[in-house]
Amino acid sequence: MGGTVTQDVTCEVKGAIGLITLNRPKALNALTLGMIEVMAPVLKDWAADDSVQAVVIRGAGDRAFCAGGDVRAVWDAGKAMQRGEGDGALTATFFAEEYRLNRRIKRFPKPYLAILDGITMGGGVGLSVHGSHRVTTEKTLFAMPETGIGLFPDVGGTYFLPRLPGQLGTYLALTGARVQAADLHYMGIGTGHIPSDKVDALVDLLAGSDLSGGDPHKRVDDLVATFEASVGEPTLPGHREAIDRCFAAGTVEDILAALVQEGSEWADATAKTILSMSPTSLKLALAQMRRGVELDFDDAMRLEFRMMQGCMRGQDFYEGIRAVLVDKDRNPKWSPASLEEVDAGMIESHFTLPTAGELAFED
Repeated sequence: MGGTVTQDVTCEVKGAIGLITLNRPKALNALTLGMIEVMAPVLKDWAADDSVQAVVIRGAGDRAFCAGGDVRAVWDAGKAMQRGEGDGALTATFFAEEYRLNRRIKRFPKPYLAILDGITMGGGVGLSVHGSHRVTTEKTLFAMPETGIGLFPDVGGTYFLPRLPGQLGTYLALTGARVQAADLHYMGIGTGHIPSDKVDALVDLLAGSDLSGGDPHKRVDDLVATFEASVGEPTLPGHREAIDRCFAAGTVEDILAALVQEGSEWADATAKTILSMSPTSLKLALAQMRRGVELDFDDAMRLEFRMMQGCMRGQDFYEGIRAVLVDKDRNPKWSPASLEEVDAGMIESHFTLPTAGELAFED
């Protein structure tokens, strides 16, 4: 099979592997709908192609794997629709196609190795965490920062975050905490760690190896271990008891109260961070974490599509993107402005069937 090349993503067969390179380095490899539409059919083909023994996905440049989805394009479409210009289709289409791609990665039948060499946030998490292997480097910076832009941790966050140890998933979901490689391994997300300057050598080694005999997943692990480096000491264990204690509470208000009661510098800083986020997003994300424990992956993605369409009907996403990416004043005016003003019915409305319908999957 020949290579598929666009300006923003390349998909090529290199020896034994299918190699995907996210190619928007100036935009930190942020994921566009066009990139998704290239990758999805290629992954479907590679799953059925015996000559492709594994898939490797990496980001171009030296700063990021993928800093997230192209939410500015979604913002533009939604704002245009509010002005009576266009149908705003991207506000549904982008997320539907992104979530279907996340599912294709989750169900991929061969080793799927993401190299998290740099910033990995939001949509970049969805491109990596659901595959079989997540290789970190000293540049890795991982976060789900969506509550800071009026959204919630999507791209499968409903499924994988509640399954992290203790209350770490709820902590990540509400705070948008940025974590490095050692903490990713502590949480069980990282599966290997190599120096950044060995990424090309690892790709070449995987491409030149026969992965077909025995357990191909173990074979990939063994090849990654060729370049294994020390990941260092994680920081989360020092706060783990407090995280599990505080973030087990049933409401965001109770979580904040528990953090105040902790009285530590870390707890005070964490509470301050939470209070800067969208109050609606905080309550929505906590409801998401509690529901996600019971859901299988497909139902988690269907729920996320419902939730996202609820966010597209609201105000905080548009205000969050304005403050972070448009005007860049970093001073969002959330509406409602306080947790007390966000009622249960407002949150529940995000879980109802949207006008775009239920998210459908192609098997």
